[in-house]
Amino acid sequence: MQKLCLFGMVLMLPLGACAQKNLPRQPVSKPLFADPIYDGAADPVVIYHKKEKKWFMLYTNRRATDTQAEGVTWVHGTRIGIAESTDGGASWTYRDTANINYRPVAAYTHWAPDVVEHNGVFHMYLTYVPGIFTDWNHPRHIIHLTSKDLFNWDYQSTLPLVTDKVIDACVFRLPDGTWRLWYNNERDGKSIYYADSKDLYHWQDKGKALQARGEGPKVFQWKDQYWMIIDAWKGLQVFKSNDLLHWQALEERLLEEPGQGPDDQAIGGHPDVVVNGDKAYLFYFTHPGRSKANPAPANSVAAKRSVIQLAELGYQEGKLTSDRDKPTFINLKPGKRP
Repeated sequence: MQKLCLFGMVLMLPLGACAQKNLPRQPVSKPLFADPIYDGAADPVVIYHKKEKKWFMLYTNRRATDTQAEGVTWVHGTRIGIAESTDGGASWTYRDTANINYRPVAAYTHWAPDVVEHNGVFHMYLTYVPGIFTDWNHPRHIIHLTSKDLFNWDYQSTLPLVTDKVIDACVFRLPDGTWRLWYNNERDGKSIYYADSKDLYHWQDKGKALQARGEGPKVFQWKDQYWMIIDAWKGLQVFKSNDLLHWQALEERLLEEPGQGPDDQAIGGHPDVVVNGDKAYLFYFTHPGRSKANPAPANSVAAKRSVIQLAELGYQEGKLTSDRDKPTFINLKPGKRP
């Protein structure tokens, strides 16, 4: 047996247990990643880069350390951050910001990317805000960008969605080879809508997908079931479906209760889910300074800063589970995401 000490607990693991599953011997650290520029990493998406043979994380990078920001300008005015991992997602280092060639106005904001790779081309669906604003009462759109290298992005179109105030795209390939995009319609009570495409370039809005309120939808297939997770601002609400059209809400929310690890005592928000082999991993963000037990002063840097965390998903009796305090071992293998 080998000892593993974590958060004051001693766990006994069989010798070679991690090696047998081709996993690292050490669990991932908490937090998994903190942005070194603005300390405001959020809304992650994880994608494999075949040429570089690395995993990359693209994320919203909010200006948490800007002490002069008025209102909510601190969540505006930044490009998408990029981090990389050479060890299958176990550790991450800052790489760059995405060079997105869509800046029709001098002051602009890039939020919440979703990225898929298809036939050697990366496709990003990005929330674009035409300015840096002190409040939330302004338009935002979802735009389509393409790239061959994941760093330099060319504008393709602004999606013709139902309103001019939409955020948080999630794209998933349907069983028939076509594509579906879910997003948050802020003008309809922040409910989840969807659109369909045959080619990733031309989209038709289909209307409301869920009655529930939430943002950051993430759809994936695992355990012979389709799942959608949305950020309900009090933990992650889970839905399941057999056909990607009709969704059943599950009662239990993920990451609602605080964790014990560093920077993990607040609710989990806007996640990505990476299904890799028979395992599924939840990449989420927290505002460490917004813990219920010891909240930081409003508008302080401590209350604004956010970090990326990682937990493994579990499955029990038809439901998803996630124990954020359980040691997480990860070694993602190359391959297309479903």
